[in-house]
Amino acid sequence: MDSVSLIGMISIFTAGITIGIGAIGPALGEGRAVAQALLSIAQQPDEASTITRTLFVGLAMVESTAIYCFVISMIVLFANPFWNYVVSHSTGG
Repeated sequence: MDSVSLIGMISIFTAGITIGIGAIGPALGEGRAVAQALLSIAQQPDEASTITRTLFVGLAMVESTAIYCFVISMIVLFANPFWNYVVSHSTGG
């Protein structure tokens, strides 16, 4: 197996692991945040608008982690900094 194929396989594997692990944490965090917000709204219905506003800001912050993981995986797949290096050295150039 040549080094170009190896870099391609490692890049695809790394991107998959990055998205897989990077989505688990935010998904669990968002689920817990929504559950706690619903519990708080059930206990204090008068504060529903404040709780909802705070919930959406918190969900946006939590979701940014998953978005960062997505961006990193796209960089690894389509703008891999090692790709040009390996291709130029494998062709003898």
